[in-house]
Amino acid sequence: MASTHFGFKTVDEREKAQRVRSVFDSVAPKYDVMNDLMSGGLHRLWKRYTLTVANPQPGDHVLDIAGGTGDLSLAFSRKVGPAGRVVHTDINEAMLREGRNRLIDLGVLLPTVVCDAEQLPFPSESFNLVSVAFGLRNMTKKELALAEMHRMLKPGGKLLVLEFSKVAPPLEKAYDWYSFNVLPKLGRLVAGDEDSYRYLAESIRMHPDQEALRQMMKSVGFGHVDVHNLTGGVVALHVGIKC
Repeated sequence: MASTHFGFKTVDEREKAQRVRSVFDSVAPKYDVMNDLMSGGLHRLWKRYTLTVANPQPGDHVLDIAGGTGDLSLAFSRKVGPAGRVVHTDINEAMLREGRNRLIDLGVLLPTVVCDAEQLPFPSESFNLVSVAFGLRNMTKKELALAEMHRMLKPGGKLLVLEFSKVAPPLEKAYDWYSFNVLPKLGRLVAGDEDSYRYLAESIRMHPDQEALRQMMKSVGFGHVDVHNLTGGVVALHVGIKC
């Protein structure tokens, strides 16, 4: 029976997906508020930078994986215009519902699909851009998910992986203190859920660092992978080009 990490715990692979689903079922209603509080609003700048690097063009087809409450899907849709197409996906129905309702409130109607990144239900070479923001670390089989993302892209297409990463050494102590002391308490006070935000801090530490993720992306077929460290490595944007 294969095992994997759920934060610092070791669990059966089949159990991880259910545990992750429970985390996001719990935090979905307060997800955007908590993102603003946890990052001091920086997550908006990180996503804006991702959009700039992606450089979507009018008419492009974009797949937003783990799209959650729809920040990137909304931004992409404004860039690709009526001739383009943005598909907003997430494995978690509660998160996807929050995002869909938010987009509808803004007058934006996008295809919204509950799907697993390890088994994407779209034809190969369907998209110019694929993005996954703060979702890869929660996936059980990251290499399989990355291979699926590679399959989705047209030749010359870009994969953008925005994810928490390994901070620069001078920041480590302060970042660890904040992650394990402040985040869980913030989660308890605002979202009524301390455990989910402790899992967040743990899952970041178990995620591959910048170079390991770069090599993982190359191993599934990306010919060129750039790494952009943001905010001292708190977050990294990996950009893979499909040859």
